[in-house]
Amino acid sequence: MAAEEIRDFLENGNIVNSVNFPNCDLGKCAAKKRITLLHQNVPNMVGQITAILANEKINIADMLNKSKGNLAYTMIDLDNEVSESALKSLNAIEGMIKTRVL
Repeated sequence: MAAEEIRDFLENGNIVNSVNFPNCDLGKCAAKKRITLLHQNVPNMVGQITAILANEKINIADMLNKSKGNLAYTMIDLDNEVSESALKSLNAIEGMIKTRVL
């Protein structure tokens, strides 16, 4: 049970039954890449994230954003690889806590 949830988080970025984070489950990634982003739950965060990806010509295949209190977790399946410049820009967003490419 708990071991399966940890494995699913490590392999797919899914969060289930967490005390501190929202449940967020996109299943297994069927796209080329998946990025997960932990950030502050503030206005325009998703807009900033998607604008950076659009500027890099990275297409979003699927996306899920869930919040719990002051934190939000966003999972994005992408049709393209994520460039270093896109990751650098994502990490530079005020309120971004952690990004991970799967």
